[in-house]
Amino acid sequence: MLRTLPFSSSLLASLCISLCGIAAAEPPGENHPTPEVTWHTDYGVAYHTARGQGRMMLIHFCDRHEDSTCKGLKKETLEHPSVCRRLQNYVCVELPLDAGFTIGDQQTTLLKHSSFREMLGRPGIAVVDFLDRNSATYGDVVSTFPITRKLSYTPERIAVILDLPPGTITQRTLIYAVRIHPDRPQSTAGQLSGMLAAEADSHSGHQARIRLQGHHQWETRFHQINAKLPPRTMAVEVCAESWPGENLVEAAIECVRCWRLSSGHWSAVRASHAYYGYDMKRGSNRIWYATGILGKG
Repeated sequence: MLRTLPFSSSLLASLCISLCGIAAAEPPGENHPTPEVTWHTDYGVAYHTARGQGRMMLIHFCDRHEDSTCKGLKKETLEHPSVCRRLQNYVCVELPLDAGFTIGDQQTTLLKHSSFREMLGRPGIAVVDFLDRNSATYGDVVSTFPITRKLSYTPERIAVILDLPPGTITQRTLIYAVRIHPDRPQSTAGQLSGMLAAEADSHSGHQARIRLQGHHQWETRFHQINAKLPPRTMAVEVCAESWPGENLVEAAIECVRCWRLSSGHWSAVRASHAYYGYDMKRGSNRIWYATGILGKG
């Protein structure tokens, strides 16, 4: 579990307000004004604001020494009107890669903290959950989307990130990978089931521990899961694994690609279901193991 830490009250408040420009044409027929997005420049201020308002916090990590990468994501994506409208639900902060925070008397670089390890020390987007104090993910880093040679983010992909349902970082990343697949599978169009997500978490963890992909004990688990589903709903499971050494986002995309190559798995992933749950876990062999459990009506 990736969790952020409280910040020193001595951090100076700093605030930057920008008006999102139009980076791409609006869809035909739409002529809505582009809303303003407030961008904090002090993590401590943004952190306490998000907590106080019960909102998600979006962090744009920006390499100001690599100006084209920083400005590219900002101008072409984060300032797109469809993204700006979604950002109204977030507390936003833009930080350099070497941004630090203070705990007690110690100063630490934010991206070197374990909470942000899947950012890989790179520019990109992270999300911290402050929506519900009673949630198990409250205060957790629930999304990390670094910019790498293989990973980039269009306005459409950022919109997917901003519309992800509440959940853990691994659950949300795998749901993201399903939703951005070019074939537009519909298995995440239904209701995210906490029970199915927990079952996917458990089975992904089991595969990771034994370092072996498969529908292990599915006969037993099938009946146990079905007993918890509404009447006339049947559980369907899909499993996949990544290549060794892939980062979280790459691994999630690879697992969905593997499902696409299997007609049986893809028939489940592409279809719309009343309920769904997805998760993935990494084994000691540096392979990620993914599970989707779908409630087929």
